[in-house]
Amino acid sequence: MATHAGCQEEKMKNFTWFAALLLTVLFRTIEIFSNVIFWFVYRNKEKTPLPAIDNSILLESATSLAKKIRTQEITSEEVVKTFIRRIEAVNPIVNCVVDNRFDLALEEARKVDLLLQSGKKDEKSLEEETPFLGVPFTIKDCFSVAGLHYTSGLVKRKDIIGEFDSDVVVLMKKAGAIMLAITNVPEMCMWWESLNNVYGRSRNPYDVNRTVGGSSGGEAGLLAAAGSPFGIGSDIGGSIRLPAFFNGIFGHKPTSGIVSNHEQQPVAEKVLQTYLVTGPMSRFCCDLLPMYRVLAGDNVKQLNLDKKVSLSKIRYFYMEHFGKNPLLSRVHPDLKKAQRKVVHHIRDTYNVSVQKLKLPLLYHAMEMWSVKMTSAGNPPFVAELAMRKGQISLVAEFLKFCIGKCDHTLFALAMGFLEKLCPPSSHPLSVKMRAMCDDLRLQLQEVLGDGGVLLVPTHPTAAFYHNQSLTRPFNFAYVAIFNVLGFPVTQVPLGLGSWGVPLGIQVIGNLHNDHLTLAVAAELEQAFGGWVPSSPITC
Repeated sequence: MATHAGCQEEKMKNFTWFAALLLTVLFRTIEIFSNVIFWFVYRNKEKTPLPAIDNSILLESATSLAKKIRTQEITSEEVVKTFIRRIEAVNPIVNCVVDNRFDLALEEARKVDLLLQSGKKDEKSLEEETPFLGVPFTIKDCFSVAGLHYTSGLVKRKDIIGEFDSDVVVLMKKAGAIMLAITNVPEMCMWWESLNNVYGRSRNPYDVNRTVGGSSGGEAGLLAAAGSPFGIGSDIGGSIRLPAFFNGIFGHKPTSGIVSNHEQQPVAEKVLQTYLVTGPMSRFCCDLLPMYRVLAGDNVKQLNLDKKVSLSKIRYFYMEHFGKNPLLSRVHPDLKKAQRKVVHHIRDTYNVSVQKLKLPLLYHAMEMWSVKMTSAGNPPFVAELAMRKGQISLVAEFLKFCIGKCDHTLFALAMGFLEKLCPPSSHPLSVKMRAMCDDLRLQLQEVLGDGGVLLVPTHPTAAFYHNQSLTRPFNFAYVAIFNVLGFPVTQVPLGLGSWGVPLGIQVIGNLHNDHLTLAVAAELEQAFGGWVPSSPITC
């Protein structure tokens, strides 16, 4: 019996090895052909440049603008007008803003200026009570904003108007910020290219032939184009970090459960609520922490955001990749080089060890995320596409897509199909993957402790061409796994690569150690320059 069992185990190992080899050959072949085909399609397409940045206000952080408004060095109306003009100049090219409240924003800005001129409050009180007084902000079109469209990229929702503000919008307004506009997303925020049949496709400000990512892609693209001082994104599978990476800005995925997700579409229920996070996005790292403090509301007490961080006392780890998983692209040399520079900088500057880490369980990152998502208790994606009034038929919708009569994007149909490939929650494979995810969380918590951070690629490649994500649909595993683990993660830009679009890296910390990832991000901004303007500067 033992011999028979041993033979069976050996056969299974051989089968697994052969299946992995076949998948590797298949996906590498698809990747090579897609690179050639997409290069051929886009090789002669014009990279429409953005208008020059012609006003120094556009180069200021939100934190800096807030201070200058408080001290009446500039007016809120001047700031709001400047960003409105910038949006009007760049949006015909990048298509990131989908609805706005420009007139109301200007009215609110004038009221701020009158308040400041009255002298009723001193500068210290203003800073403590309304840290972003008079500064405009933007948010992705999956959050409710009173009076603006609330579509989440779904044709069936195209006429829905937000009746009230979501929790995070309320908190930002309470902090004095002025709501300016909403930005584009993928259909129901469940793909990593921002394209839908309500507003069309958003385009990368560094190369309009390439993706802005998703689902906070319109937000990241607008910020990178200097169309907004700062913005709010949400993230259930990398939806803050991937767009921030593709567009060369900073984005922070908070520790799970800190920032309210209330009133956004699709609604995350039960366990899924712990995987979804809402967080800050900006061109400048200095905006993330004060904005996070506002968004956290009363939950800020659970964090150590005011704790002073000694960078020389942090324990540093890094991983170059998640193993040779056949479903994932190999990490591009540009990103390997950028990561090496980060590792060398930390070693040389702080005279500390940066340890290369091996976590074999991350090989299964995609499977773990998928199983945790489908086992979380939310309705399936095909039900979300039907606004939870039944389910769409993927076969029927695909046939309609082929003749141009479908209300859904190919990305949404692909997501619905991929979801159906996941085994039910009771299946032995699902049980195994959930247990594996729990083991990985414990391993990482043990490694990081209270003073460690992990440096990991945000994505295997820089921003790819539009639609190319269909040929490499699982690469977002590099960001998605940290949603189901719950850890805080900060995406940091690291200049431009050989494709002329941004590079970056993720900084991961243990639960409630957001202050560490944000501190390391600030150091890397100082060392490597942070955001690179996507258009010429003439001011």
